[in-house]
Order: sequence, then C-alpha cells, then structure tokens
Amino acid sequence: MSLLTITTYAQTQKDTTKVKHLEEVVIATQKYLKPKKEIPQQVESISRKEIEFQNFQNTADILASSGNAAVQKSQQGGGSPVIRGFEASRILLLVDGIRMNNLIFRAGHLQNILTVDKNSIENMDIFFGPSSTVFGSDALGGAINMETKKAKLFSDTKKAFSGNALTRYSTVNEEKSIYFDLNYAKENWASLTSVSFNEFGDLKMGKNRNRNNPFFGEREQYIETVNGVDTYVTNADKYVQKFSGYTQYNLMQKLVYKQSNGNLHDLNFQFSTTSDIPRYDRLTDSNATGLRNAEWFYGPQKRILAAYTFNRDKAILGSDLKFTASFQNGEESRHNRRFGNYELQNRIEKTNAFAIDLDLKKKFTNSELMYGFESYYDYVNSTAYSNNIQTGETTPLDTRYPNGNNNMTRNDAYLTYSGKVNTKTSWNSGVRIGYTTLKSTIKDNSFFPLPFNSISQNNVTYSGTLGIIHNPGKNVRLVANIGSGYRAPNIDDLAKIFESGNNMVIVPNEDLEPEKTITADLGFTIKSKNKRFQLDHTYFYTRFIDAIVTGAFEYNGSATIDYNGSTSQVMANQNKGKAFVTGFSTNLKTYIIDNVLFTANFNYTLGRVVNEDDTYSPLDHIAPYYGKIGIAYDNKYIILEGYILYNGKKDLKDYLLNGEDNEQYAPKGGMPAWETYNLKASSRPIYGATVYAGIENILDTQYRTFASGINAPGRNIYGGLKYSF
Repeated sequence: MSLLTITTYAQTQKDTTKVKHLEEVVIATQKYLKPKKEIPQQVESISRKEIEFQNFQNTADILASSGNAAVQKSQQGGGSPVIRGFEASRILLLVDGIRMNNLIFRAGHLQNILTVDKNSIENMDIFFGPSSTVFGSDALGGAINMETKKAKLFSDTKKAFSGNALTRYSTVNEEKSIYFDLNYAKENWASLTSVSFNEFGDLKMGKNRNRNNPFFGEREQYIETVNGVDTYVTNADKYVQKFSGYTQYNLMQKLVYKQSNGNLHDLNFQFSTTSDIPRYDRLTDSNATGLRNAEWFYGPQKRILAAYTFNRDKAILGSDLKFTASFQNGEESRHNRRFGNYELQNRIEKTNAFAIDLDLKKKFTNSELMYGFESYYDYVNSTAYSNNIQTGETTPLDTRYPNGNNNMTRNDAYLTYSGKVNTKTSWNSGVRIGYTTLKSTIKDNSFFPLPFNSISQNNVTYSGTLGIIHNPGKNVRLVANIGSGYRAPNIDDLAKIFESGNNMVIVPNEDLEPEKTITADLGFTIKSKNKRFQLDHTYFYTRFIDAIVTGAFEYNGSATIDYNGSTSQVMANQNKGKAFVTGFSTNLKTYIIDNVLFTANFNYTLGRVVNEDDTYSPLDHIAPYYGKIGIAYDNKYIILEGYILYNGKKDLKDYLLNGEDNEQYAPKGGMPAWETYNLKASSRPIYGATVYAGIENILDTQYRTFASGINAPGRNIYGGLKYSF
C-alpha cells in the first residue's frame, strides 16, 4: 500500500490507541476479494482517499505520482501507463472488471485511461506480471483495474440522501474542475449519479535548469492560421506549451436493486467525452523550413459503457454466481495538416464491444475454487475524408483500418484454485483456454490496389499460473510465482491499412499468432511485531516469446510488389521477436514516531531483444529506474505530506531507435535524470468539509519524462474543497 493510502485510513479511524500501525490491504475486484497477503502475485492498491488527498489532474497522473508505475505522455490530455516495461496493448485496462482494451488498441502509446473519471474511482489495483489466467488476453505485462463508486443501500449509508461536491483550481494550466455525486438510498434499491467537468489551459513547463542539463523543449514559436493562411507566430512566453489545453466531461449513473432473497441487480452507465485534444509532440515536429504540422489533434475521445450485473449466493452447486453483460461504444479520430497544405486529413474510428462474463466462486474449509466463462465481440468502422479549410471541398481519403467489416471474437473458460498446505504454506493455481477469431474486409481498395480484399485468422489461446506463499514466522512472508500471459493479434496488428513509405508496403499476415510471456517472481515481506515497519521486495524475470514485430515478408512468393506503378518491398507484422525483461521493486513503510510515517519505493527494469545472432539490443518501453520517497504527518484534524518523485537517466544507447522510445523528443544523449519536490496538505475545518492545498514541483524544474513528447508541469500551486453530506 502506498503512502497516502495508509495516512488517509488513519485520518478516518477512531483513535482507540495512541499507537499507529500499518493497515492490511484487501484487493477487491471482479475476480478477487481477499487480503493482499493471500495473493502470490505482486499487487499495489491506491484508495479513493489517497486519490482525493493527492488531487491529481487525471487518472494517468494517479499512477505516475504513486511511484509504482511509469507513464508516457505525448500531450497533456493523455497518459500511457507502463508496467514492467509493457505498455499500451500489452497491458490490460479494466473498469469495474470490464475490459477496456478493444480491437484497435495499438502497440505504441495510448491515452484511453483518460476516459475514466478520477473522481469516480473507489480504488485502483495494479497487477504486476502476466495476468491472463484471471483477466484474459492483453495482460502480458500486467493489468490495471479501476473500481468505481457503487450505489449504496440505506443499510450502508443510514441516509436517504448523501453525496459529495469537489472543486479544484491549479495555476500551472489554469485548471478548473468540478465534481458532484448524489446517492439516493432506500431499503431495497439505490441510485448513484455523478457528473464532472474539467477545463485545462495550456500547460506551463518548469523554468529552472534541471541540474547541469541544458534547457530543453521551450516553445519558441507556433503556427496560427490567419485569414486562411498559415503563419508563424513568436510565443510571448516560451515556457507555455501552446496548444496543449483541453476540456473533459464525465457522467456516471448506477442503480442497485436487492431482492428479499438477497439477489442483487446492478445497472452501470458511464459516459466520457473530451474536446479536441492537440497532439502536442507532433505540433513541435520540425523540418528543414520550420515546423512541419500546422494542425495535429485527436478528435473528442468518447467512451460509453452500459452494463448489467446479477449476483446470487449459492446459485450453482453451492457456488456464488456473478453474471455481467456489457456494451461499450467508443470513438476516436485523428486530424492533421502540414504547414502550407490546406487539406485537413480526417480519420475516424468507431468501435463497439459486446461481452458476457460469468464468474462462479466456491469456498471450502481451507480452499477456494473460482471458475467461469467470458465471451467478447468487437467491431470497428473506419472512415476517412479530407477537407480543404479554404474552399470547404471534401474528398475521399484512405482509412486507417480496412473500410469494410472488421470484427473480433474471444471465447474463454478459466479455473483457479487456492488452498492451504498447512498453517504456514498456501498455494494458488489456475488455467485459462480460449479461442479467438478475427475477420477484416476491404470494401474499396482503390487507394491500395492489392490483389485481395479479405483477411481472417483463428487462434487458440492459453495461459496458466502457479504460486506459493510460505510464512516461516508471523512477520515474514516468502512468495514464489510463475505465470504466463498472452495477447491475441487484433485489427491494429493484422490489418492497419497498408501504410507505405520509403518504397515499402505493409501487407496483412494471416499466420500471425498470439504474443506470449512467461514470468517468474520471487518476493518477500518483513514486518515488525508491532506492525509499525514493513519491507516488501519483488524480483521478476519475464521471457517474451513470439513477439509481434514488423519485418521483411513475402507475398505470393515474392519479396516485392507492384504498388502504384512502382516496385516496393513487402513488409508485414510477424512472430519473430524474442526478448527478456527483468528487474525488481522495493517498498518500505515505517512509522518513525506516532503520526509520522516514512515511505519509499524503488523500481528498476532492464529489457533486451535477443537477436538472431544471439546478440542483444535495447527493448523499447523500458523506463529508467524510478520511485517515490515521502514523509507524512496525520492526526484527525490535518494531514501533511512532503515527497520526492524521481527518475534516473535513460542513455541514448539504451533506446530502441526509431521505435516507441521517441528519441527525437529527448535531448541529445538521452533523457536526463530528474526529481521533483512536493508538499501537500488537507484539513477538516468544519464537519463535512475538507480543504486541500499543495505545491508540486516546488523548484520549478524543467524536465520531461521518458518517451514523452511534452514537458512535465512546472511549479503548480493548487487548492481544492470537498463537501460531503
């Protein structure tokens, strides 16, 4: 558990003793409801109280500021989490146990986590290492589950009406955020409604030198279109990252109904949308004459979730049953235009996903059996057009994905079992097997005249896990865990529309197979007898098998193809990559004296590609070492925390060049090390009200996180107010 998870629990507890001790963490997700100490897999949790105290800007910042995960940013409106060197489509995002990953999640950087309102999150669990046995495809490196607030019955709240109102302002981007939720409770049914609005202006970077490193990333000039003509404009303040602001709206509605026999029915509706979000890194790309792009922005990032969940105890063979049916609709788009070219290119993707999830749990005297079935169906509609911003004329344009029917199905069955060998030793095991299909058709191939118009494939998927927990003493815990993960190829892997460049054409490869990982974890936990000290340490080694990479290919027996009147080399995604990732993480927390808690964590990851000649080269997505050190004081009236966030240096020799590490957005030689100093506080001046205030990046240091294309925020002074009733 991270620092403020502990301090905020202490704030709300009644003081039955003057002695403070560390609290036990319970992992509560769609698949788990058990103490963390009973799970052999490394899991870190972030509570709602910590999220509220820290007053983060968006959901990605929750992870970045925890010290337990790295986050890449290409623009202010985003954030791509990295777990143990795996990112984007190779980690699984879930909200209320429902997978967010769809058939167009790409291998680069993703900002989809932005669409989950940070204020609606009850708790966030980060699962480290392969998690496919429990959660399914895409959980190669880990999974992040975000549990949102639930509608509470009268028996839980003792109030007919209850709710929260929050507001926040911050100086670094003139943020203005408002959130409100209302719970209406009856004995057998309840309703929870939440709404929020967030407005972020252009982000200011730090003004002070990062150690002896050169100044980097200042926005000297930008492009404006004046009277229909692109014009260079000198930035009045080079520390303001012009065209990085955006707005966001979120809505959530939940209903719960409890029958007299105890059966529970839940309805869950979530909606999120943004304004256009400028792709800041692309707006700073340069060429021989200046800035390359006059416009480059994502259209509104939209997400709709509608889900129904039914719970019944002792439903089948004495097993507790949980059934969920869900629908998700998403829309994302890309819009770009080069300087001096007045044709704005627009590519729009609309996704729909249907799913059913059946989970059953049977408890025995000293063991627990969990089993179930999942079925998913996804499809995407890809369209594109170009419009002249001067004349308004529109013309057809090649789509990002095939412009016909694109769909993917997943059907999985899983089983896990946990039990005790004796009073000191327990074990967990599990297996999952599934079958996926993927189909894609080209309705109009006039833009890309290739000699086929359909692609399809089928894959059998499987994974397993085995973990052992041994407690040689009351205050020592030893853990060993081995597990596998997989990711079935999606439309982005198989059929992203035949992009060409440098006389190369990428064609589909129907023989593409799932990527796989095998990971071994070893860890220990040491506690003091008085529960005022705890040290957790985990070492891991992951072998990446059948990794999907782009390379030379043959189509119809030929390594070249006649494409638009010229001979081009054939390329395709293939399963020929082998790599390993290894590292460790250490977490320490201890009460120095009553009410004063010290915490520190450190994470190190090393990743290498195994070449065909058995030599090694850097693997991308591998963040430098990072962590957090903090000290907090709390009593029932006030919480104070000072902490340091830090990252090590990423040398250019450790970059995978021309990959996803984005060396073009780093200073010469690689990304410098950095640290920020931060101070935060909260107090309860009157009943029901909580005041928050803080200063982030106190020294106003200018820095950029690894692989990012936008500078991090400079000194930020914020204030917030929460009122609960």
